[in-house]
Amino acid sequence: MSTPQPPSKTQMRRLAWASLIGTTIEFYDFLISGTAAALVFNKTFFPALGTASATMLSFATLGVAFVARPLGAILFGHYGDRVGRKKTLVSTLLLMGLSTVAVGLLPTTGQIGVLAPILLVLLRVCQGLAVGGEWAGATLLTAENAPEDKRGTYALFPQLGPSLGFVLASTTFLSTRLMMSSESFAAWGWRIPFLLSIVLIAVGMYMRLNIGETATFRQAVGTQKSSRNPFLEAVTRQPREILLGTGAVSMCFAFYYIGVTYLTSYGTEKLGLSQTFVLAVGIAIGATLAVSTIVGARLSDRIGRRRMMSLGNLFSIVFALLMFPILSVGTTWAYIIGACLSQVGVGLAYGPVGAMLPELFATRYRYTGAGLSYNLAGVLGGAVTPLLAVQLQDSFGGLAIGLYLAGVAAVSLLCALAGAETSKRRFDSATDPVAAPVTPSAEADTILPTR
Repeated sequence: MSTPQPPSKTQMRRLAWASLIGTTIEFYDFLISGTAAALVFNKTFFPALGTASATMLSFATLGVAFVARPLGAILFGHYGDRVGRKKTLVSTLLLMGLSTVAVGLLPTTGQIGVLAPILLVLLRVCQGLAVGGEWAGATLLTAENAPEDKRGTYALFPQLGPSLGFVLASTTFLSTRLMMSSESFAAWGWRIPFLLSIVLIAVGMYMRLNIGETATFRQAVGTQKSSRNPFLEAVTRQPREILLGTGAVSMCFAFYYIGVTYLTSYGTEKLGLSQTFVLAVGIAIGATLAVSTIVGARLSDRIGRRRMMSLGNLFSIVFALLMFPILSVGTTWAYIIGACLSQVGVGLAYGPVGAMLPELFATRYRYTGAGLSYNLAGVLGGAVTPLLAVQLQDSFGGLAIGLYLAGVAAVSLLCALAGAETSKRRFDSATDPVAAPVTPSAEADTILPTR
């Protein structure tokens, strides 16, 4: 059986754009629900409750999506490792798109009663399943095709999805909010970003239907080394890697979702800032995350994944204790500084993750193993943190949130340090990953490889 040829420069560019656009669209769909939860879901779907309880239940709708994410990683990871990355990614994108549009069409509690929040939760579960299966496959499109000494740089493309998705979500909500009154926005304007998703999904589907399978997966299939039960193999053969990978990434989710969901609510309800201002700052938050993610990914090819993730976690430990004292100043500039700097440590640690998690696992169950670690971290960091933040703020104040975030970052730092350095591992075997020296390639300083 001949070894599959690596992708050409044109093919690699198409894979990179497909992974970037796909993850951006999926995170846009996932995050507009977070923005809506912070701004309108408490009044639209939980109108009979007090402000704090309604806000907490709004964030709970986000939490159920996170609980569904590991299930999505197992479900779609099974097919991703069995039938291929491409077909699975088409399925996740379609499921996410239909669920998001359905949220935009969902009647309110005032129209259909308690059925409205129940349907909202079910649709959020569908979104969670989709995004749970999305990340690993999109990352493998680039990571499994990349030159070994530049894997962090190539795996950067899908890592930009959360930051660009948040910029897109904030921009859409801001544009919608500026075009109408507060009453109209609360009544029906919030639906527009959800309905616009149908256009983005069409673009993403076109991109993904016109890409090929990764060379590494084709090689595994060609040598009949694909797994019959990827989940069982991953959890029995590499449980330590799953646990350490989960712990190392948890900080990224905790700080990210504090920045993109909780601070939206905090800025409007606790600090009295306007919705338009908070949404505009959301664009700056996403841009800050994008820049720091690029820096983290590129440097991880030079100094290693573990060292780069440790630096990001150290920054986050320190800034967690400063964030809410800065925000509590209450000025617009204090909010900008506090919100944007909250994402610097996230990006520095998150940039290397696109290469690090796939490098931990064998090809035969890589989709499942990487996706499971990533989405379990989402449950620990992303689902729990916004809910706890509401309770901590009401009971003890913002400093308590900072202490909690510092604790999460400390755990992630310890997990990153306990794990192995993965940047020297090869993807040329379907067996357990083995560390091997990497010879710098001719493309070391380029963004896209040649044959």
